[in-house]
Amino acid sequence: MKKKAGPGRGMKLNIKFTIVMVITIALTMAVLAGVLFYEQEQNVINESINYMEHKQERNADQISTCIDSINMSTQFFLADEEMGEILNAAAKGRELTLPEIVKFKENDIKNLDRLVSNNPLLYSVRIYAASDDIFEVMPVLYNSTRMNNMEWAGEGAQGWYFGYRDTAFSALITSHKETLAGLITPITDYRIGEVGKIEAAVTMETLFPALYEDEDSEFGCFVTDDGKAYFGSNVKDYSEEIIAKLRETGKFVNHVDMAEYHIFGKKKLVVSTLYNKKLGGTLIGVLDISAGIRRVNDSRNFFVGVMVIVLVLLALIIDRIVKRMLRQFYVILSGMSEVKHGNLSVRIEECSDDEMGVLGKSLNDMLDRIQRLMQENIDREILVKNSEIRALQNQINAHFIYNVLESIKMMAEIDEKYAISDAITSLGKLLRYSMRRVSGNVSVGDELDYIQDYISLINLRYDYPIHLGIKVPEDIKINEIPKMSLQPLVENAILHGIEPLGVESTVYIKAWTEDDVCIVEVSDSGRGMSEEELAALIARIEGVAEIDGGRGNGIGLKNVHDRIQMAFGKQYGLTVYSKPGLYTKVAIKIPVKRVSKKVI
Repeated sequence: MKKKAGPGRGMKLNIKFTIVMVITIALTMAVLAGVLFYEQEQNVINESINYMEHKQERNADQISTCIDSINMSTQFFLADEEMGEILNAAAKGRELTLPEIVKFKENDIKNLDRLVSNNPLLYSVRIYAASDDIFEVMPVLYNSTRMNNMEWAGEGAQGWYFGYRDTAFSALITSHKETLAGLITPITDYRIGEVGKIEAAVTMETLFPALYEDEDSEFGCFVTDDGKAYFGSNVKDYSEEIIAKLRETGKFVNHVDMAEYHIFGKKKLVVSTLYNKKLGGTLIGVLDISAGIRRVNDSRNFFVGVMVIVLVLLALIIDRIVKRMLRQFYVILSGMSEVKHGNLSVRIEECSDDEMGVLGKSLNDMLDRIQRLMQENIDREILVKNSEIRALQNQINAHFIYNVLESIKMMAEIDEKYAISDAITSLGKLLRYSMRRVSGNVSVGDELDYIQDYISLINLRYDYPIHLGIKVPEDIKINEIPKMSLQPLVENAILHGIEPLGVESTVYIKAWTEDDVCIVEVSDSGRGMSEEELAALIARIEGVAEIDGGRGNGIGLKNVHDRIQMAFGKQYGLTVYSKPGLYTKVAIKIPVKRVSKKVI
């Protein structure tokens, strides 16, 4: 009977294979996509951080240049002795003569104005007198009333001021739109005290160009150490809120320059800080990279959507492929189900050349072997029955022989032929031992009794005596050993070792134990064997070489070796030792296993 189709329940395995493969592919793609898009997002962040760091370096250079220009101009004005005399005179209430005024204006004022005009960074450098009793010379020298119009004016005005406008004059004369950053420096005389102030100013855009760049995604501000924030023209609706949140994080406490990635709600920002100790504040630059991050997320979402569609299609394709791959498996599974229910005639047809086909062929071979073994078992049982019948017949014949031998023995004893009587007794024991049925193994002691009777009969054949030496402990005599294991060894010793010499000799049998192993050794003092003969005999015993039908072919030793291994295992059996002209030893290695009861 041939099987062609499998059970429907095999489809479950098909689905499992599909699910495992799809999940494996999905997890692999998810990991790769996660790593890929994470790297893209990190690239956007790192590039933005590098950009802001580079930009702050340029801002630092610009600020440093402006501060140097203002400090140099201030020092130049402070070093002007003629200006100092004019301010001292005004502080003392002394009016200048016309020639002094003309000389001062033509010489000193022009030099100072030229210094300011030649520096494009400077908005102005002005000197404000401490009183109004001074002749104003624009654009350098002004009275205290002009100073009081400025936002920074007041008692103790000194240092840097930011975000103020030029209000010294009305809006008709100066522009009030530009915001300024200026350094206020007092002018003092050790005798009079403060005689004026120097205001060296630049525009906020000149000092902080980053606050005025027209970039949709950027803004910045300058935060002084006392917490005031000054924004430029690129301020956004959310700028003050972001700066407030940044200040809450405490990022400006340690005045450390940095560029970091921050998330505020839906805003993804790169924030850079640049602290300037001379200005006493921190320049903050903020780059909104939300659009760049959103593009990465949109690409990731698109990829995920495409992968879902691909995985669905892939699942359908894999399912069909797996079905075709497992078609042979379903046929084999169906055949095994038939075998389980007792149908041994089933066979797998059209076996492919892959592993499934090999499995199908193996199943067919196994079924053939099972049927063959079953038939052999039936034949063996028949043979056993026949053997039992023959054994029963032999047993009946043996009783007849025993009775005849007993009669002959009695006749020999009546005629006082005791040697014949002893020989008949030994022969009867041999026949009784060899012909009785034994279930399992016998004891070593039984085998030794048999050997003694055997030697007694053997000595009837030769003109010279053959002695038997036995040295076997009592505990080993009750050890199990396969029946008729020692007799072939003794027979070999006599036929091949002692008989060729034709002299009186002895066969020794001794035994000992090593751990859980019992060793029984049969040795003779006969002619021995050469190394080549010994190697050939060992090869025949172990089945490496074929046994021919000649004399001394070792078939008896091989049979004993095979029966011992069948009874106890491959680690047991015979070992042969020999020296030419000296001896031959055959050792039987068997496990220490006591006979449970004596077999009769």
